[in-house]
Amino acid sequence: MAGRISDADIALVRERSPIADVVGEYVQLRNAGGGNLKGLCPFHEEKSPSFNVTPARGMYFCFGCSEGGDAITFIQKIDALSFAEAVERLAARAGLQLRYEQGGYVPGRQQGERARLIEAHRAAAEFYLAQLTSPEAAPGRRFLSERGFERVDAEHFGIGYAPNEWEALTRHLMARGFTAQELLRGGLAAEGRRGPRDRFRGRLIWPIRDITGDVIGFGARKLLDADDGPKYLNTPESPIYHKSSVLYGIDLAKREISKRSQAVIVEGYTDVMALHLAGVPTAVATCGTAFGEDHIKVLRRILFDQGQGEVIFTFDGDSAGQKAALRAFQDEQKFVTQTYVAVQPDGLDPCDLRVKHGDAAVRDLVASREPLFAFAIRSVIARYDLNTNEGKLSALDAAAPVVASIKDRALRHMYAVDLDRWLGFMNERLVVERIQEIAARPVETRAQPRAARPGPADPMVRLESEALKLAVQRPALLGPEFDTLGAATFTQPEHAALYELILTAGGTAAGGPGGRQWVERLMDGATEELRPLVTRLAVEEVRVDVNVEERYSTAVLAKLQEITVGRALDGLKARMQRLNPVEEQQEYNRMFAELVALEQQRRVLRERAAGA
Repeated sequence: MAGRISDADIALVRERSPIADVVGEYVQLRNAGGGNLKGLCPFHEEKSPSFNVTPARGMYFCFGCSEGGDAITFIQKIDALSFAEAVERLAARAGLQLRYEQGGYVPGRQQGERARLIEAHRAAAEFYLAQLTSPEAAPGRRFLSERGFERVDAEHFGIGYAPNEWEALTRHLMARGFTAQELLRGGLAAEGRRGPRDRFRGRLIWPIRDITGDVIGFGARKLLDADDGPKYLNTPESPIYHKSSVLYGIDLAKREISKRSQAVIVEGYTDVMALHLAGVPTAVATCGTAFGEDHIKVLRRILFDQGQGEVIFTFDGDSAGQKAALRAFQDEQKFVTQTYVAVQPDGLDPCDLRVKHGDAAVRDLVASREPLFAFAIRSVIARYDLNTNEGKLSALDAAAPVVASIKDRALRHMYAVDLDRWLGFMNERLVVERIQEIAARPVETRAQPRAARPGPADPMVRLESEALKLAVQRPALLGPEFDTLGAATFTQPEHAALYELILTAGGTAAGGPGGRQWVERLMDGATEELRPLVTRLAVEEVRVDVNVEERYSTAVLAKLQEITVGRALDGLKARMQRLNPVEEQQEYNRMFAELVALEQQRRVLRERAAGA
């Protein structure tokens, strides 16, 4: 056993661990007067700060949940540590070497488990970092270079390389005094037939740090074709790594998040790097899991979340990105801060956007944010053909539960008015009454945004299905124009996925007249979930006479393009309505010219569809 930490050392740890500094690494604190500080309690949900810190006495207390104590108690509670582990952690933070009463100084292997695992991860991060300059790591350096990152950037983020060997890290750490059991417990190694083996091999490595800067896990990106594992592999759950509450980059971003009252949520490690290097140092990412309630708790503490700040989600403009945004919608109202979505229309993620268009484009992406409520509502109504009364009514029924779920009554009414304008009813009373009717229902009986999805009989769904059926059966009829539509044209996720599959298979040119070989190529590339759709569209009858198939396919394509242009027009008109034509004349004129061009394009497409 380690023995008892001496009372003198415990007192010294308390003395060298100012309560404001310790708590301030987890919670944004503000002056409360009388020498006290206050913030949002990290131990229970609250919207008004009741968590108080008194630096003069080295104590904290929450008047909401009655949690209180000193710096040691705080670390025990927030990181789920024993008293000894909390003292050891604070001692390491203060640069103190502890003495133990039974046997004097205790070497590392006898310290608390958390401290040992943290030390093992720190040593592993140093090992991986050193390997990045080795000849074997050339593919990793090339990967970074192709994405616009220089060596100094890799060093700033601590990026390393895991050698393509079974036991390179394991041998290194065991030679440093760590046990096989510690490596397995921390997820640095996995159990092999001959003992522990490295979990990460032949991969680029990102160290994942907690809010205090300790390395607690790793994210590893596949580099080698021979690697049959997933593209990204993360540390498994461990005593120090809990993915549901981990945010990559939080150690680098926390001060800027607090200072700017802004947090930007992205989807990957390279996206975090791209935003930080482009001048948006408030970016963080989840690690192999969806953004959830525990992540919200972390950010609320840093944001001092009382309504003045911003949380901005960046998602791809494709159907998967829209689904992710709608998932975020479910949690939006757990923030008091305003929540936004920033979507790049061409589908580029922030890393690719920076490579193609530079730092300014990344900053512009964040600046172009749209309120999450507006994005969620627009994502729902975009699935419908708003050129028909039936489509408008279907869109209203689908979007009404989204608006009805907004808790703030005034905000709900404002979005009801917006919805009326976006749908083109010009009948606010109809829309508001429909939303009020749904809002009055018990929450559990309301349709949820994700469930508000049109069925196969919906006109837009039928149109998309018909276009894809032609691409599967008669690709030559659609020609290269089909390949330029873009996946965002399709409102159904499975339709967008099939469109991407067709492009991956070479597009309509590769399909030629269609036939068995073309369908087999699509089936070979399809996922298990997508194969039934390919099969159905391959055998479903094209219900037109063979003599008019070419005119029919032209009409289908033109109608699909017309609806896409119509969506762009709706979005442009909504943006113009928010502008002041006098104060923002140059931007208004630019948008008006774009509006005229889009209207002309829609007119041409409508004529083509009617005359085909």
